[in-house]
Amino acid sequence: MGGPRFVHLRMHSEYSVSEGIVRIEDAVQRAAADGMPALALTDSANLFGMVKFYSAARAAGLKPLLGADCWLQNESDRDKPHRLLLLCASRAGYLRLCELLSRAWLANQHRARAEIARGWLEEGGTDGLIALSGAAAGDVGQALLAGHAEAAERLAAGWTRLFPGRYYLELQRAGLPNGEAVLSRCVALAARTGAPVVATHPVQFLAPEDFKAHEARVCIAQGYVLGDQRRPKLFTPEQYFKSQEEMARLFADIPQALENSVEIARRCNLDIELGRSRLPDFPTPPGTSIDDYLRAQANAGLTRRKLDQEARYRERLDFELATIIQMGFAGYFLIVADFINWARAVREPAFPNGVPVGPGRGSGAGSLVAYSLGITNLDPLRYDLLFERFLNPERVSMPDFDIDFCQDGRDRVIDYVRHKYGEQCVSQIATFGTMAARAVVRDVGRVLDLGYSFCDQLAKLIPVQPGKMITLQMAREMEPLLAEREKSEDEVAELLELGEKLEGLVRNVGMHAGGVLIAPGRLTDYCPLYAAEGTANVISQLDKDDVEAVGLVKFDFLGLTTLTILDWAERYVRGLGEPGFSLEKIPLDDAQTYKLLSSGSTTAVFQLESRGMRDLIKRARPDRFEDVIALVALYRPGPMDLIPEYIERKHGKRVEYLDPRLEPILGPTYGIMVYQEQVMKIAQVIGGYTLGRADLLRRAMGKKKAEEMAQQRDVFVAGAQQNGLARAKATQLFDLMEKFAGYGFNKSHAAAYALLAYQTAYMKAHHAAAFLAANLSAVMDDTDKVRQFYEDASANGLKIRPPDVNTSEHRFVPVDRETILYGLGAIRGSGESAIQTVVEARRAGPFRDLFDFCRRVDRRVVNRRAIEAMVRAGAFDSVDPNRARLLASVARALEAAEQAERQASQSSLFGEAEAPRGGAHAYVEAAPWDRKQVLLEEKAALGFYLSGHLFSVYERELAGFPRTPLARLAPSEQRSWMAGIVASARSQMTRRGRMMVVMLDDGTAQLEISVFNELFEKHRDKLKEDALLVVAGKVQRDEFSGGMRVTAEELLDLESLRERYAARLRIALNGRADAQRLQQVLAPYRSTAQGACQVLVLYENGKAVCQVALGDSWRVRPDSRLLAELGEWLEPENVQVVYAAL
Repeated sequence: MGGPRFVHLRMHSEYSVSEGIVRIEDAVQRAAADGMPALALTDSANLFGMVKFYSAARAAGLKPLLGADCWLQNESDRDKPHRLLLLCASRAGYLRLCELLSRAWLANQHRARAEIARGWLEEGGTDGLIALSGAAAGDVGQALLAGHAEAAERLAAGWTRLFPGRYYLELQRAGLPNGEAVLSRCVALAARTGAPVVATHPVQFLAPEDFKAHEARVCIAQGYVLGDQRRPKLFTPEQYFKSQEEMARLFADIPQALENSVEIARRCNLDIELGRSRLPDFPTPPGTSIDDYLRAQANAGLTRRKLDQEARYRERLDFELATIIQMGFAGYFLIVADFINWARAVREPAFPNGVPVGPGRGSGAGSLVAYSLGITNLDPLRYDLLFERFLNPERVSMPDFDIDFCQDGRDRVIDYVRHKYGEQCVSQIATFGTMAARAVVRDVGRVLDLGYSFCDQLAKLIPVQPGKMITLQMAREMEPLLAEREKSEDEVAELLELGEKLEGLVRNVGMHAGGVLIAPGRLTDYCPLYAAEGTANVISQLDKDDVEAVGLVKFDFLGLTTLTILDWAERYVRGLGEPGFSLEKIPLDDAQTYKLLSSGSTTAVFQLESRGMRDLIKRARPDRFEDVIALVALYRPGPMDLIPEYIERKHGKRVEYLDPRLEPILGPTYGIMVYQEQVMKIAQVIGGYTLGRADLLRRAMGKKKAEEMAQQRDVFVAGAQQNGLARAKATQLFDLMEKFAGYGFNKSHAAAYALLAYQTAYMKAHHAAAFLAANLSAVMDDTDKVRQFYEDASANGLKIRPPDVNTSEHRFVPVDRETILYGLGAIRGSGESAIQTVVEARRAGPFRDLFDFCRRVDRRVVNRRAIEAMVRAGAFDSVDPNRARLLASVARALEAAEQAERQASQSSLFGEAEAPRGGAHAYVEAAPWDRKQVLLEEKAALGFYLSGHLFSVYERELAGFPRTPLARLAPSEQRSWMAGIVASARSQMTRRGRMMVVMLDDGTAQLEISVFNELFEKHRDKLKEDALLVVAGKVQRDEFSGGMRVTAEELLDLESLRERYAARLRIALNGRADAQRLQQVLAPYRSTAQGACQVLVLYENGKAVCQVALGDSWRVRPDSRLLAELGEWLEPENVQVVYAAL
């Protein structure tokens, strides 16, 4: 068999993002199967996939060739850039390509293209790079296509000078327009100039049948539909992964071009070292090694913690230091400690007490060195946390501290790191979003020009399981309706076929939530950098796994809103008269805190606020910190099965241990294995393992590998027997460990988060106003959350004053220990800058009226929309309670302010001293809103009814209707009547067709009502938000949620309720007897039809009371307009609809 005849030097994978659907593993397997010795990955202006490609190619026995299909800036027309393919021939070439691509993305983007300028190549050289001309898309190809042979010759000569012996004219036969013309002219140019030619094939997809899927991907990125005849068609069906045989046939007339593809592959010899970590250098004092400096800092920290006199702490610290130093991680600990301690120590206006830092997260909380250095804030010995769970000397891997900072301060700490280590050495990390099943159905449906609702219905058939990726194939198996529609509907079949080819492909580039790279030198010495157009966020072109593979160390800077909330709450408490208050000083055995937890009042309590957790915590009744740790660890799928037994044992059930030595280990959790650390300690104490080997055992148990577990079982049983445990009991204990280790939780992580849970509970128990004001401030943009916290504050006895332009701040603020002032920032349409302008203007004194307000604020910032929103929310009630009049007058007040400003300007111009004065203003008169309108306007501005509940508007009329309040509903075989306001309604598809799930709210509770297809179609006009809905239905217990579930059988609005069930209309004249007026009001509504009701007139004077029933000829329709007229005349409370018994 002869040598290789061709190597693909040009391939766009899925990492070209907007085009290219080649999956790296598939391409590598195809090349290996075809006998190619090498393969190149040359994505569009990036190296996103390089590590995955490099590793896959090496594993398959292929030589990986790395490069990029670069955009070359066209100096004469920026909208028509050229292409230039650059391949890395050596390490120097790789570093140069990293520099060029980074500079293009960070400093030279045009229309989202990262363009390289030719001048950069002249400035910095091209050593180690091989350049291919770009075929018809390159500048030489474009010149040839335009018939400018001399210009093409000059360009080619220039490139040859820039890339001596490393520039090739690229020949392609991919079916592209004018391709053959460019090729023939290029061959002629090569003959004239002596420049070598090379055959390439622009691979965009793997197989010929993938062309349509590739076009669909391009259309998704560009916003076109496949059927649009006018869309640009940039690719051809020929751009699949051709075999060597196919390429040899294609270029049989130019064999040298084929040979040069193999020759270039031979010339490219880039080795990338993977798997060796490179820590940045941490500065230490002169003459002090980094290891000695770590020892000194850790010992000083232990002294500061006042733990240096206890032998067990000294021994543990020495052991940990020896391990850390032996493994070469001293620098890592010092770097992390440095930026955490800087965060705590910094004093700035935004952070008067430093940037809040979490107590620790993950297994790092098990390190005493970390505790001594200030990285974590939880004593690991006090809570039996194990260092080996974090850093195991018998399993060398990089330590990984996940550090929580307050959401507002995280970026400030990253800025400090950039400043300390240098901008060129610090970046954030790329993430690659992929086309998940639901998204791909919607995207492909759009490019196939299928209707939105059609695609939406189909997408919603794909099940969602939190934490699990559901593929289209899985969806077919899980949802029979989807499979059925695929068989019966051609459009669905086509959509799913295309979708399956695109599913899982990279769709977009994002930024990792917390990962930050700190390199020991310039980042471009390791990988290229990227920045999305219009952003200043510099990120690596590799994802978190790949940056670690090339040796860069990731530090996790995570933003945790709970820390922000606790920081604000602490400041509020200090401002309310406790200047020395600090969460670090609170006791962990506070009875009031545990009482609050046991009551289930855990809204806003970190990790403990879900409905299921509230139910659990009420049953568990925690009374010590260890209980809180255990609850955090147990409330997960798997260990939840242990909860009933845990609760029973906590409350007195006898605990028996297989061996007395288990009691100190399992005693804190009442004999139940909850934590991974407990499994490790049992292996150490009973099985004779070192803690390092015990960690390996824990990992093996988690992976459930049968062969490895059999070996570990033998080792454990033998060790247990040596330590005095009978073989049968040792086997039984190992079985228990194996069962629990599969879902045992990391106690270090649980303890750290339990501390935050306890701190939030303590704040709620002792400083509720400060704590809930902070929580409300943190969620101002989420009106549903604001409502939830508002209701919780009210339920906890707090008073929340309504928003007020004369007293409110941007955030919610506690006025005293029991009162919170509503934040103006929670009003929709009011931005932070607008509210700050209002607060600033108010410093000169309170606003007297709307006109004074408009005159004093900066109207460029506080616009009409913002003022109207504040009026609707009631923020002007303190200056004028007639909101209708205020809203009608906003335009006039703004115009008056403009006029006053013009007058002041003219007075100044002509030297007049008198400035315009305030005074009485002509408001636009408007009748005050009724109660319903007030509440609806509040909801428009705030997202919920603030001053009352909309149901109260209807409550008096419904008092005579035999309904059950939602809070008192109970499961029953009989159907029940209920009524409430429609809080929300969402539709979903079922096998029976479309149904609606309606959230009904009557002020006592909220309840979901299921309205199935037939009833929904009949009454869809009634299922509107804020409408009153009367429901008859079956009430059943919902086993999933533990609450109630109602299936609607009958739906009525107020009009249809009156028409069907109103029996009488009772009118109380109360001294306003006017028979003629009563006759005039009733006359238009007289009716003898079914649904008309009798009129009862209640007459009262100083001597007697009587009720007169009008005759049947005066029966009336109980129309809303009639009730409104009567209410306006006699007051609403004197008009009552009386309903018949059901």
